[in-house]
Amino acid sequence: MDNMQENTIDLYGDEEIIEVIDLNEMEPDPDDLADDLEDVDFEDAADDDEGWETDNEMEEDQDDSELTFTKHTGSVFCVSLDPATNSMAVTGGEDDKAYVWRVSNGEVLLECTGHKDSVTCAVFSHDSSMVATGDMSGMIKVWKVETKEEVWSFEVGDLEWLEWHPCAPVLLAGTDNGNVWMWKIPSGDCKTFQSSACQATSGKVLPDGKRAVVGYEDGTVRVWDLKQGNAAHVIKGQDGHRGALTCLACNKDGSLVLTGSVDGFAKLVNTATGKVVGAFSLESGKAKAQTEENQSNSVESVGFCNILPLVAVAYLDGTLAIYDLGTQVLRHRCSHEAGIVHLQWEESSSVVSTGCLDGALRLWDARSGGIVSEYRGHTAEILNFTINREASLAVTASGDKQAKVFCLQRPDR
Repeated sequence: MDNMQENTIDLYGDEEIIEVIDLNEMEPDPDDLADDLEDVDFEDAADDDEGWETDNEMEEDQDDSELTFTKHTGSVFCVSLDPATNSMAVTGGEDDKAYVWRVSNGEVLLECTGHKDSVTCAVFSHDSSMVATGDMSGMIKVWKVETKEEVWSFEVGDLEWLEWHPCAPVLLAGTDNGNVWMWKIPSGDCKTFQSSACQATSGKVLPDGKRAVVGYEDGTVRVWDLKQGNAAHVIKGQDGHRGALTCLACNKDGSLVLTGSVDGFAKLVNTATGKVVGAFSLESGKAKAQTEENQSNSVESVGFCNILPLVAVAYLDGTLAIYDLGTQVLRHRCSHEAGIVHLQWEESSSVVSTGCLDGALRLWDARSGGIVSEYRGHTAEILNFTINREASLAVTASGDKQAKVFCLQRPDR
């Protein structure tokens, strides 16, 4: 991998291994060998692995994290930080639970129970007073953090995503039957945004708080007017995606949205006009890129740089692509050894971070395309991560049943 050092581990140390062979010994008869094998206790042999380092043990040798949260008993699927102080994390897991905990010391502040399936969504409200948790079966619960009480719950179809309004106690959810729900919390006043019967795979409330952008399994993107309840724009057909939406992000003022799909494309949409104003692809020709074969290289995560006209697109094949926003020209291709799950730009720099199926968190400088630093510690894939506003720490969620806090230290800080 470019600009990265490989750590090799000598399993045997510096000792020489000498094998003594008796040349007079005849080749064993197969029947004798079978008799000998009957005397071997394979269970004991399997247990007696002292002195050998397994893959996991080798990986465990390097742990760059400051803190490991170990309360979950299954894979940790999601993590987010409280927006008000960035001092609390909420994680959801395969154990049908979510935990709110302090990132400084791992202290559990709230255990969210009562879910019937894996908790795949867990997010704080805009003022950090409430936390919403959602499981795969569609059970959504809202908790008041200070009093640790459940203040609202509701059941929808299979849940795809959950998102708070940026400045009001309003919660939105997308489901696998294509509906988008919006509730006032805790009163539960409800509005639904209905569309064709295919999954609402991703959604984002725009910064103005008046519109939401939703991506669907059939490749359609809709810009919903939250007050009127109608779709202001529907992006589909020739300009739209040819496969399911996987992710979307908006720029700081909400004027542009970047959408990613299994078709291998990221599309740039003007939210005021509903027009596709750009398309980003690793392939040189559009026709070539839209073939079925390209579907194997799905876009997994997208994001805008806040300080430079750059976008980042992360692919399932492990490529992080940095594109010029205006020209859609590929600036840098940053290679990973495994698929990228999620990317996040720092709030006020040109550094973009990636969480990967190889369990590593990496920071890249989008100006040069070079790696800034790499953090290890997980023994399974990173499934989600988030970075605080100051870009001084990252919190990761992993298939190894752990969440970790990493201090992001760089020479220029």
